[in-house]
Amino acid sequence: MNIQEIALSNNQRKKIQKAVKDDSVLLVEENGDIVINVAAYKTFKQELENDPVEEIVGEDVLDFSAEYFVFN
Repeated sequence: MNIQEIALSNNQRKKIQKAVKDDSVLLVEENGDIVINVAAYKTFKQELENDPVEEIVGEDVLDFSAEYFVFN
């Protein structure tokens, strides 16, 4: 399993949870980590006119060759 871990501030974490409300894309772990399924996120953002996670964390941060993004 290929995972990209990214450190976030509390505000960024809250913004991601508000921007991505699809349960097939985003999962919140008991410890507060946010897990995003990359394949599901790609499909999700095709339906939108923007890239919500990239706008929050930055364009060059995400590695789309990973299977999951884990924000902690």
